[in-house]
Amino acid sequence: MENIDIVVFISYCIVILSIGLYVSRDKKGTGKSAEDYFLAGKSLPWWAIGASLIAANISAEQFVAMNGSGFALGLAIATYEWMAAVTLLVVGKFFLPIYIEKKIYTIPEFVKKRYSKNLKTILAVFWISLFVFVNLTTVMYLGGKAMDTIFGNGDGSLITTSIVGLSLFALTYSVWGGLSAVAWTDVVQVIILVIGGILMTAIALTYVTPSGGIVEGLTHVYNTVPERFSMILEKGEIITPDGRDAYFDLPGIAVLIGGMWIANTYYWGFNQYIIQRTFAAKSLEEAQKGIAFAAFLKLIIPIFVVLPGIIAYVINLNPETGELIKVLPEGFMSADGKILNDNAAPWLIKNYIPVGIKGLILAALAAAIVSSLASMLNSTSTIFTMDIYKEYINKNASDKSLVKVGRIVVIISLFIAMLIAPAFGNLSQVFQAIQEYTGVVSPGILAVFIMGLFYKKATNNAAIWGILLSIPIAMYFKVVPKGWIELFPLFSQGLFIEEIPFLHQMGITFLITILVIYTISFLEGNQNDPKGINLSSKLFETKPSFNIPAFAVLIITAMLYAIFW
Repeated sequence: MENIDIVVFISYCIVILSIGLYVSRDKKGTGKSAEDYFLAGKSLPWWAIGASLIAANISAEQFVAMNGSGFALGLAIATYEWMAAVTLLVVGKFFLPIYIEKKIYTIPEFVKKRYSKNLKTILAVFWISLFVFVNLTTVMYLGGKAMDTIFGNGDGSLITTSIVGLSLFALTYSVWGGLSAVAWTDVVQVIILVIGGILMTAIALTYVTPSGGIVEGLTHVYNTVPERFSMILEKGEIITPDGRDAYFDLPGIAVLIGGMWIANTYYWGFNQYIIQRTFAAKSLEEAQKGIAFAAFLKLIIPIFVVLPGIIAYVINLNPETGELIKVLPEGFMSADGKILNDNAAPWLIKNYIPVGIKGLILAALAAAIVSSLASMLNSTSTIFTMDIYKEYINKNASDKSLVKVGRIVVIISLFIAMLIAPAFGNLSQVFQAIQEYTGVVSPGILAVFIMGLFYKKATNNAAIWGILLSIPIAMYFKVVPKGWIELFPLFSQGLFIEEIPFLHQMGITFLITILVIYTISFLEGNQNDPKGINLSSKLFETKPSFNIPAFAVLIITAMLYAIFW
């Protein structure tokens, strides 16, 4: 890092802090209300909502870990982005109108209105645990790992320092300003993120051919590894550097009509730190326009969260054999010889990005990390304060007390995650690991929500049993077969299955949970539940401001899959 890079990076930090603290100020000398702190006073316009959705979503998990999966298995990992664009439209059309009509602060609050207080509490505790022990920690670890590769030599010596620095930076404005500070800084963060990310990809492409052209570089990358530009994988088509068949991560057509829908619908439709932005919209129409804007942005994101990983793979190919070189450069190998896929993007930034631009791209990386940390902290705080504290500890809490508790929760959550984050160092493809382990619980939760939204006969007992049974069902497909077959090979024949792709596991678990909820609801009387939601065609009517961009997104998505099939 040269002085000019440091100046650019520090300038970014000053700008973000200034915006965050400016919008965090109390207006007219009064303190913040709970609505101000947790829902930005319901004042966000569509463009701020769309930008904030993307900034909250694109973190080190994508900028670092998804590029690592691009290095390991190619463009197919971009299906998480392109299918998310379609999923966002479904959320905007069918889920959001119900949420806005119910006037909720949190997703668990919706569970209480549709099912019961007990189920709401179960899910509130689950989401708080997920945010603190999985989401926050992985973003911190991947961010620290990236900084360690860029500033150091990738040996892990700077990871802890980087984790602390990034976390405290996110804390400085999010703890005081709440969702307003998070959302308005996200607008700037996403601009830096997109510009910096595209610059990184464009510059990296100039290094793969002697002519140094961007188009020539992209052509060379495609022609060198055409199989890594396939979106629909077959068994054995792509073997990752660590010897794993990529089909088990992205099993063929399931990315279009199978388990990928479970992963994306759960994430975009029922994830508090994502959907909370739409609750803060001025109106339903404004929220839907913001979602359509975010869907469009999702289509271009693979340019800088997947393609750089493929470029790094091509740069490290042996020109004579066409295979990955035996000894990868510093920053790509651990001390025990393990390939560090997730170091692809940081390695490119450190070794190929010129002075001056490096500071901007580092700012883009920091923007991805900090914006997501701030979003997760705010949502953890919102759920605990509104669904635990106000519900069980102080039902008559004033706005001042709620905001105070929210700020304390932000600090405690951050501190816990900082202690746990270094433990993620043993994972190869962190992005895939997160999807796989989240996939154990998400199908059951999604089934409960889908039945709650669209099936009036679904009962509270059925939902609780659905949640409880979904986890052992998922674990059967994930853990039991492998362990049973190894321990009792003679008794496993015909009784236990071989390993199946986790997206298939998610799809099967979802369908079985739906059946469980339906069956128990039928046995309990098969009557409309008093808390069932009254649906009408008018509720789902959308205006041209949503319909036109939504149609354009669908056409572009279809074209992308047709081109890279």
